[in-house]
Amino acid sequence: MKTNFKKISLLVLASIALTSCSNDDENNQNTVPTAAAFAAIRDNALNNITQNFTLLADGGSTTFTSTKGVQITINESCLTKNGNPVTGTINVEYVEVFDSGTMLVTDKTTMGKMPNGDMTLIVSGGEFYINATQGGVDLGITCPMQLIIPSTLTGGADNTMTLWDGILDEDGNLDWNRQPDNPAQGQNGVFVEGTAPNAPYFAFFNAFGWTNVDKFYSDPRPRTLILSEAPSGYNFDNSAIYLHYDGEDNSLAKLDTFNPTTNQFSEHYGQIPIGLQCHVIFATEEAGQWRYAIKPATITANAVYTFTLAETTLGTEAQLVAAINALP
Repeated sequence: MKTNFKKISLLVLASIALTSCSNDDENNQNTVPTAAAFAAIRDNALNNITQNFTLLADGGSTTFTSTKGVQITINESCLTKNGNPVTGTINVEYVEVFDSGTMLVTDKTTMGKMPNGDMTLIVSGGEFYINATQGGVDLGITCPMQLIIPSTLTGGADNTMTLWDGILDEDGNLDWNRQPDNPAQGQNGVFVEGTAPNAPYFAFFNAFGWTNVDKFYSDPRPRTLILSEAPSGYNFDNSAIYLHYDGEDNSLAKLDTFNPTTNQFSEHYGQIPIGLQCHVIFATEEAGQWRYAIKPATITANAVYTFTLAETTLGTEAQLVAAINALP
């Protein structure tokens, strides 16, 4: 009887232990968000900064001033609906992004396409989304919109800035393609008005959608490819890893490919300068909030940066944006 009692006791203890482990595993697994939950928190961040205007199309022009002080002028006679001139009330949706923290939570990073097709960091004077609709139908435009953009929002005027078109690739990354030069509208559709260090940018947008005032990041040092490993259970669908170049507060790079075998994200073009002072950032969603970790790093050749869940912090969108914008 003693032997049987001992066996029964051991079985009970083993059962409790297995149940405890199972519950722990289940609880850990429950912290991993679905792809839909991660997409939703990004969409919410974008909705939080979306501004809406209305105009009455009667053949004149209308100027809006955004919350950041950007002036947007639209010539109403240039608006079309299904290829035909449009009149009546028009709804205009507008988004502006100037800082790396907002770029991260909305996933609107600054990766520009080089002539050889590789992607590398570009430095932004502002990312903009403009769309016009009437009755739920997207409108077209046959002449440029004018934006007057305070250069103080991105550190002062830079005459080397040009315009870039934003294209969402099949993985949802926002890639930037440099617009061809248009001498009639200044350097590539954008120019600095005046010679003062804080003179505004004048930009002429030829189409609705995403447009960026930008230039390539310049660094003469040798480049390398880097990898970053996410915590177990996290992948490209439910998390992201970014790279903040120290000293570039209005830019953000993204590790935009993922290898499920190694659980590693990759920049995959080999365009990260060796010796770069930067911060590697892991971000995901949990219970409607952001879970994130920020690692300082000095880039070495073929480096791998690993994140564990224990290193992460749970916070609001405002806390994450503030943490990124406080980086050097």
